Amino acid sequence: MALSSDEKLPLTTHLEELRKRLVRVLIALAIGFSLCYAFKEQLFQIVTYPLLEVLPKNSFMVFTSLPEAFFTYMKISFFASLILTSPYILLEIWKFISPGLYPQEKKYVFPFVFFSTILFAGGVLFGYFVALPPAFKFFVSFSSDFLKPMVSMREYLALALKLLLAFGLCFELPVFVFFLTKIGIVNARMLSSQRRYAILIIFIAAAVLTPSPDVVSQLLMAGPLMVLYEISIVVARFAARKPRESKVQVSSEESRELDVSDQETPGEKDV
Repeated sequence: MALSSDEKLPLTTHLEELRKRLVRVLIALAIGFSLCYAFKEQLFQIVTYPLLEVLPKNSFMVFTSLPEAFFTYMKISFFASLILTSPYILLEIWKFISPGLYPQEKKYVFPFVFFSTILFAGGVLFGYFVALPPAFKFFVSFSSDFLKPMVSMREYLALALKLLLAFGLCFELPVFVFFLTKIGIVNARMLSSQRRYAILIIFIAAAVLTPSPDVVSQLLMAGPLMVLYEISIVVARFAARKPRESKVQVSSEESRELDVSDQETPGEKDV
């Protein structure tokens, strides 16, 4: 840790600091949950938009047990409150861990949080607007004159959250590759040489993660992952290049110092 041996705090002090920050986070979550629960129906309509767009006219969702609607609204309000209070939660986490980080470790925190948030949000939005509608349309296509879809609130929310989380995590691939490159597990040459196997794994993952078996939905999932894989190769080159560049700069400075000392040596000998 960045603190010296003289500056190290006792364990009880760290635990007390952690307790205070956890209490603040819980209070923020409670406030956010209360606000989100006040708009529970609007939030649920937003989440169900990809399904409602493909359902037949005059269709509706159902709850199959008495407490199902209540707990579904509770769940969606909780997840919405996590999103709403996430900046404050990240701030509290940063205030707790930052005193124990070295300066070279701190410089990665803000880029990591920024790019992770952007990529995760991009994956969720891609799944929401691009991937889910055709997948749900495929499922609804099995309805007929004597077979009508009756979607449960709980089952739909569970499926939608799993898929959106899967898309969000898949879009984090460049961030994962960056840190794997930093610790020496992978490099750009390895990723380039194993591209064909990666494409195979991507299509297998797309087939598993995509709820519908149609080729279009699987391509919608696999296409962005292939693009992200190519971006990850560029990221790996960038992550591996910076240490080498710094070493080159250090060696060039050392060579200049040696040249200066060599130039000064003849003068000293003449004296």
